[in-house]
Amino acid sequence: MLEFDPSDDIQALRSTFADIKAVVDVPALEAEIARLSEQAGAPDLWDDVEKAQKITSALSHRQSELKRITDVERRLDDLDVLVELANEMEDEDAAEEARREIAELEDIVGQLEVQTLLDGEYDDRAAVVTIRSGAGGDDATDFAEMLLRMYLRWAERHKYPVKVMDTSYAEGAGIKSATFEVDAPYAYGTLSVEAGTHRLARISPFGSADKRQTSFAAVEVIPVMEEAQEVDIPESDIRVDVFRSSGPGGQSVNTTDSAVRITHIPTGIVVSMQNEKSQIQNRAAAMRVLQTRLLLLKREEEAAKKKELAGTITASWGDQMRSYFLYGQQLVKDLRTGYEVGNPAMVFDGDLDGFISAGIRWRKRKSEED
Repeated sequence: MLEFDPSDDIQALRSTFADIKAVVDVPALEAEIARLSEQAGAPDLWDDVEKAQKITSALSHRQSELKRITDVERRLDDLDVLVELANEMEDEDAAEEARREIAELEDIVGQLEVQTLLDGEYDDRAAVVTIRSGAGGDDATDFAEMLLRMYLRWAERHKYPVKVMDTSYAEGAGIKSATFEVDAPYAYGTLSVEAGTHRLARISPFGSADKRQTSFAAVEVIPVMEEAQEVDIPESDIRVDVFRSSGPGGQSVNTTDSAVRITHIPTGIVVSMQNEKSQIQNRAAAMRVLQTRLLLLKREEEAAKKKELAGTITASWGDQMRSYFLYGQQLVKDLRTGYEVGNPAMVFDGDLDGFISAGIRWRKRKSEED
């Protein structure tokens, strides 16, 4: 006789899911979707292309958020039917299918629960991620390219739209830097815990002495913000350089000098864009990112000043936030949370959800302690 009673697991799922729905406020979300849908249906919507893109993007984000909720609700209802069928028919195959469905729902509900912790000012926004190689020569530039692929694979796993905005290739292996946008709900709040210095330790494939090589790469994450236009940047404060886009090894990609590099002279911040079709589009995209960085820099300086006046200056992330060991004991370990995985290949293939969830929970605890 088949003994299959997952009622405790299902009840735990339903309880957690009920809390999630309360935090998300589904009626308010549905009202927001109705409002945006009305705006998106206006006959003159595309008379203002920039405004239209903001409306349609916001609508898509909200619809995606609601779909995740309704999909889980439907699957929980279907799960009850599947369990009942397995017990009535004493069908082990149906029971095994129910076990797999419970495991999948536990993972999805866990991700949704973590998302409820994303209550920062910009957490619900899309994200712009920049990866820069650090110390370590060819190993560092190769590591930067490994990280780029890791994040692109993570986004692909979640079916998040990604747009690579700029790539600067190294003369040897890998890349000097890359910037890409993840256009998904809560992309910034989710990926912001990945910001910091990443360290790779391995036997270098570029040396002949078979010695261990340590290299570094920095990850920066900023939100895509409508408020960016609030930052006024005088033309005298910027230097604009135009150059030809290039691929690996310096191969020409564009037939015109359409790539743009903007340097903000007072702060030294540099933003490059080369993936749009025209120089005008690349300049506009670069200015948006520069405005966002300057706005965030201003807010960080204000926050640091407040902490200084309060006498509570503390480092929030440290110089190294994660280490990747590809020799001896294969391991990836987050130095803030203690979360680790003994399969680096899986992590570099985009399996980052465990690290991200642990980082979000850690950040929430730290903010509550402060």
